[in-house]
Amino acid sequence: MAAATPPPLLPTELSTPFLKRISTPSLQEEASVGVIAGVITVVFITLLTVLVVIIIYLYKNKGSYHTYEQPEADVSVQMENLPSKGEKEEYFI
Repeated sequence: MAAATPPPLLPTELSTPFLKRISTPSLQEEASVGVIAGVITVVFITLLTVLVVIIIYLYKNKGSYHTYEQPEADVSVQMENLPSKGEKEEYFI
C-alpha cells in the first residue's frame, strides 16, 4: 500500500493571524517610496561630487596667489654689504 501524500497547503493556511492582518502596500505607495529613495540618492551623489571638486580645487591651488607688486630687494642683505665708516652700530632690543 502506498501512503497518501497530504494536499499542499495554500499560502493563507501557512501564515499566522498576525501576518494575515498586515496589509500590503499599494502600487502608489511603492512608487512614492521609490521616488523618495531616488531623490535622496541624487542629493547624496551631488553633495559627494561637490565635496570632491572642492578638495581637488584646494589641493591644486594650495599656497599659490599672485600679486602685481614689484618684488622688493631684501633690506637686511643690503645693509650687510655696505662698508662701515666707523659709525656706531645701533642694536634694538
